Amino acid sequence: MAPLRGAKRRKRQHETASPASAPPLTPPLAGDWWEVFARRLAAGKFSKGCQNFESVFKMSRKTFDYLCSLIKGDFTRKTQSFRNFRFGDKVILGVEDQVAVALLRLTTGESLLSIGTRFGMNHSSISNITWKFIECLEERATSHLKWPGRDEMATIKAKFEKIQGLPNCCGAIDTTHILMCSSAQPNSNVWLDGENRNSMVLQAVVDPDMRFRDVVSGWPGSLDDSCILRTSGFYRLCQKGARLDGQMELPGGSAGSMVREYIVGDASYPLLPWLMTPYQEHDLSPGKAEFNKRHAAARLVVQGALTNLKERWQVLKGELWRPDKHRLPRIIYACCLLTNIMIDFEDAQRDGMPASHNHDDGYRQQVSNVADAGAVTQRDLLSQYVGRLGTKLPE
Repeated sequence: MAPLRGAKRRKRQHETASPASAPPLTPPLAGDWWEVFARRLAAGKFSKGCQNFESVFKMSRKTFDYLCSLIKGDFTRKTQSFRNFRFGDKVILGVEDQVAVALLRLTTGESLLSIGTRFGMNHSSISNITWKFIECLEERATSHLKWPGRDEMATIKAKFEKIQGLPNCCGAIDTTHILMCSSAQPNSNVWLDGENRNSMVLQAVVDPDMRFRDVVSGWPGSLDDSCILRTSGFYRLCQKGARLDGQMELPGGSAGSMVREYIVGDASYPLLPWLMTPYQEHDLSPGKAEFNKRHAAARLVVQGALTNLKERWQVLKGELWRPDKHRLPRIIYACCLLTNIMIDFEDAQRDGMPASHNHDDGYRQQVSNVADAGAVTQRDLLSQYVGRLGTKLPE
């Protein structure tokens, strides 16, 4: 995965023994943690359905328990900066409580003040708990968002070909805007995008299961999709052949009809040997029209993934109030990690293909006219191949 722009690691502090006067961390009560926490939610008038775990956290208890086990060591380690967080009734938050509070912040998108009020806590405590959770995910959960190895990539290509009939396809790419309120900081106009909104852009490459495989965020909304692509580590890896370098010969074609591994993207991207975009001219031949049809169908996975990302993690939806522009990319990354964890666990609460794929409402389609000569030839070979298939999919 390409590094996130603006993401800065906190230096790990040297561990020291906790003061003797510090109260011990209260362990969660066996078997009834959720019952106690649900009562706190009900007392805070969180929602009518707060008695149902899945409706509150939008994930299964199995996934939640995994998150707790993943970061438990970091949450309970007593270092020089260690502190206990307490509810309004002075009860110390256990690991499950802290994970739950952080998830509520991410899933509901409610303000720190609002969530703090529900639990009788200061908004700064909610912020500290949320960031502690995000930092632990950055440290412990990165294995859930990575570029696939050879065997896994073979499975991904087989799925794309079976579903959409596009051979050697390895993923789909798109960008989406995360809206922000106007900033009083100098040079804030750089965040003003083409639709006169302040935003930060997320670029994502997704597999057929809508799992994030590469994400880049932190760039301002004033940059177009093509520019963000070219500044990304993903672009550099593909250009030098470190990614998407596998070749295959198209079946049924003339000898030497070789096609490189590629991803699909919309018309906002340049046509490159490893990035296939749709034909933009009118009066397309049957083969080219069939290619565009299959190409558009393959792109639905990334459009659906970005739509679900914003719907599930409401902190990314709507306008964030003057967010820290170094921290926002880390929030986005954490939400992508959590999405992948749910997919990896086959969580029953994970999102399927959404009814709408409009993750960037109000934004006009960008168009790039850049086309690599070799990529033009490869796209024509693919259109000839799918033209021979017609409406049938490969066996």
